[in-house]
Amino acid sequence: MAERQQPERGVDLDQSQFCCAVCLDLLKEPVTIHCGHSYCKICIECCWNEQERRGRYSCPQCRETFNPRPVLRRNNMLAEVVEMIKRTGTQLASPAAACAGPSDVACDFCHGTSKNKATVSCLACLASYCPVHLEPHHSVPVLKKHQLVSATIPLQQKMCTKHNKLMEVYCGTDKKCICYLCVIDEHKGHGTVSAAAERAEEQKQLIVSQKKVQERFQKREKELNELLQAVKDLKSCTQPAVKSCDKIFGELISSIKRQCTAAKQLIKAQEQTAVAQAEELQQQLEEEIASLKRRDIELDRLSQTDDHIHFIQTFQSLSNSCESPDLPPGVVARPKRSTKAVTKCVSKMRDDIESLLKDTLPMISATVSTIDVALSLVPKTREEFLCYCHPLTLDVNSVSQNLSLSQGYRWVENKASDRPAHSERFTSFRQVLCREGLSERCYWEVSLSGTWSVAVSYKDINRSSEFGQNNKSWSLECSIHGYTFRHNKRSAKVSGPQSSRIGVYLDYEAGTLSFYSISDTMTLLHKEHTTFTQPLYPGLGLKDGDSWMSRGHCAELIKIW
Repeated sequence: MAERQQPERGVDLDQSQFCCAVCLDLLKEPVTIHCGHSYCKICIECCWNEQERRGRYSCPQCRETFNPRPVLRRNNMLAEVVEMIKRTGTQLASPAAACAGPSDVACDFCHGTSKNKATVSCLACLASYCPVHLEPHHSVPVLKKHQLVSATIPLQQKMCTKHNKLMEVYCGTDKKCICYLCVIDEHKGHGTVSAAAERAEEQKQLIVSQKKVQERFQKREKELNELLQAVKDLKSCTQPAVKSCDKIFGELISSIKRQCTAAKQLIKAQEQTAVAQAEELQQQLEEEIASLKRRDIELDRLSQTDDHIHFIQTFQSLSNSCESPDLPPGVVARPKRSTKAVTKCVSKMRDDIESLLKDTLPMISATVSTIDVALSLVPKTREEFLCYCHPLTLDVNSVSQNLSLSQGYRWVENKASDRPAHSERFTSFRQVLCREGLSERCYWEVSLSGTWSVAVSYKDINRSSEFGQNNKSWSLECSIHGYTFRHNKRSAKVSGPQSSRIGVYLDYEAGTLSFYSISDTMTLLHKEHTTFTQPLYPGLGLKDGDSWMSRGHCAELIKIW
């Protein structure tokens, strides 16, 4: 017997752990649902009764959904623990956590300045209770019948200020809660219902509002993901541009350095040639000066002789050999003048480059400024896509001999035609390009039955190549078996609803090409991210079937059959 009583004397449990998350009171007939959370049976049943219209039942705490509605069974072990807590009057394991804060409702039965937080209010007693003082409402039979609610606001705010009675009635005329005495007093003749009935009605509105909030949340979450993807796309576009700038300016700097080295080598080579010539001339002049000095000494020596015959004979020989030719004009170098000319030429080149940069950099800046980096302009609805419609016409020079065009070049059928040979004509496949090259935001639609492809291509595509089987075209092949995206001999199966009409949206600057299935709504089938280097021409390829149609402008209803 002592062994059975020992657990009760030594019990040390946190009573708040055994409170229902709906009514915030100790569990009454506890049940545990599939996700592991426990509630009062009546509380969870009330919650699920309100969700019954939606056919989906969820846990009030973790929001896990269940379908069909789970069958509730009593948790016997949890019920015994709750009963043990009631018998022993176990208080909260952490008294500090139970103290009422400034925004909490205080227990009306706690004494002293520090009162416990009330978890439940009794609408019969008109008092609020902490878990300790609420215990009589669970054990005293007459108190068990009282209506208990969560202590979310002080009871005084639920009382009629005039009659000091609980406001249990809602006046629809004045849109306010009143007590039952107000009904026969100042609100006599007004449209009134019980507060519970009004709550039930407004609960329906709450569900509608909650659904709208959830839908808006999902929409905003989708827009956020699109924004993050747009930022990612923007970075993927700008980073190659920065690398290209580094490469181009690096090549320009390297070219200038090479030109500088070449110019310096020319100057050095010219210097070496001039110095060699000068050294040769210097040697010649030095030899002549030495010879003239010797003549001068001989003439001086001759002038001092007193032998007349020797003077006459020697002077004639010396005077004949002292004559030397003059240097050719311009032999003397003018380095100062020469270097000035070189410096002037290099300075002019510097001025020309600076002038070019001065004229080019504003153009680069203006080009960068016009790049559309707006992240919120991606169309969402078909009406928004149609704002980017572009009228298209088929190119008679590119159409295969196995296809026939209409007179207005907006209609083609699977029928052989007799057309002269042309360098732009497709020869091996039944394909055709449009005349218009696209390099901005554009949208068009294509519709037909059978197996066919919608494509975009560069103008210089090989005319014996199939759309999507090279690096110059992108193609979405459509058939009754589904969709396949092709590019550069790469194929990928695409899932999506079958439709006889496909929308194509091109954002050239952003480098995106999107294909949509069009019915009552637009469904994205595939989105390709790349960098386009040439204008793109819409293309169409026919595998089998009779015809296809493309819609180019929403107002003029331009069609290509």
